[in-house]
Amino acid sequence: MQNKLEIILPAHNEEANIRLIYDEIVNALASTNYLYTILFVDDGSTDKTLDQIKELTKLDKKVKYIQFSRNFGHQNAIKAGLDATLADVIVMMDCDLQHPPNLIKELLSHYEQGYDIVRTHRMENESAGFIKRKTSNLFYKFLNQLSDITLEQGSADFRLISGKAIEQLKSFNEFDLFYRGLIKWMGFKQISLEYQPEQRINGQTKYTLKKMVSFGLKGFTSFSTKPLYFAAYLGFIFSSLSTLSIPYIIHAFYTGTQVPGWASVIAAVVFLGGLNLMILGIIGIYLSKLFNQSKNRPHYIIKESNV
Repeated sequence: MQNKLEIILPAHNEEANIRLIYDEIVNALASTNYLYTILFVDDGSTDKTLDQIKELTKLDKKVKYIQFSRNFGHQNAIKAGLDATLADVIVMMDCDLQHPPNLIKELLSHYEQGYDIVRTHRMENESAGFIKRKTSNLFYKFLNQLSDITLEQGSADFRLISGKAIEQLKSFNEFDLFYRGLIKWMGFKQISLEYQPEQRINGQTKYTLKKMVSFGLKGFTSFSTKPLYFAAYLGFIFSSLSTLSIPYIIHAFYTGTQVPGWASVIAAVVFLGGLNLMILGIIGIYLSKLFNQSKNRPHYIIKESNV
């Protein structure tokens, strides 16, 4: 019996890449023995992405789509594909062709060797830009040190999931999804493959600096409470250090000596005030996650689908 394979492709304003990625996937799977479908998740596109997808559905019955009522984000688009799939094996990848479709056969090869999950991580290259490469490296270093999981530098949302791992991944219902961490945290038999990212042919990257910072915060706060402990320890250290000034204050009080150094006092007050605000900010991030989770809103709303 042939295994069912589904390719899940989140898409946001990728009208020029839809036909290209479809052709590449079909060519990559032509020599395999899988019954496959290609599921596009239109994440609230404002261009003709959905029109391009619908044109493909007329040409190929293996093409399916889900259209969101608005932009709900990349991770929620992945979740929609997960929730809808009935396949034995799924491959998640982006529509921008930076995740090379010709690597799908290698992912399937490792699945056939007995791996439940085959992840990927990109090779470092100059095309990504100096600042983006450095900030990405720092993110993974901090995440690995502050959390209970270890991710490879350049971990990507290009991966194969199979069997029981799909069922478990479907069961996660946390509001701030960070699949790179969740998949590594799950366990099962895993391996990570290195790949060379392709140049984006059409369109622009959807990960602005603001979105990358937000994504990074989700990663930190989803898999570690160490920032909260860090804030508590920092407060304890500064409180302890402040007691060192008590003997000097008592001495000045009894001898009538004026206490000089108002500038240094103000500097200390400003520094500690900023520190307090930082600690409150850390606590606030965790509280906001609890607040959002407690509302229990859906991760996405489907406007139209042929699944």
